[in-house]
Amino acid sequence: QVQLVESGGGLVQAGGSLRLSCAASGRTFNSKAVAWFRQAPGKEREFVAAINWSGGITYYADSVKGRFTISRDNAKNAVYLQMNTLKPEDTAVYYCAADQTSLRMLPPRVTSEFDSWGQGTQVTVSS
Repeated sequence: QVQLVESGGGLVQAGGSLRLSCAASGRTFNSKAVAWFRQAPGKEREFVAAINWSGGITYYADSVKGRFTISRDNAKNAVYLQMNTLKPEDTAVYYCAADQTSLRMLPPRVTSEFDSWGQGTQVTVSS
């Protein structure tokens, strides 16, 4: 397993931007796909974006496509989520997670495929 720490959350007005970071420790991080999930109060945790171990393949939820961008810097053991044109419905706790399987070409998008999770960072978008 790897250890993950998210940062970069905060309060922003609708239409604004935030950049979330996920810092990882552990020797196997660079061989793992990483995903961002979010959970709003009273709702289930939902998939936001994922990137495979090399950074060559990314997936996005329809609700964030065109507004969010996931990227990674394996030299820094980090994954990022650039969030633009934020909406009040983006308000949630955002979690990064690392794949339980190494070197998977297509990044998974369901929580059961991830075995390492960060503590989460709160994103609040005001209208």
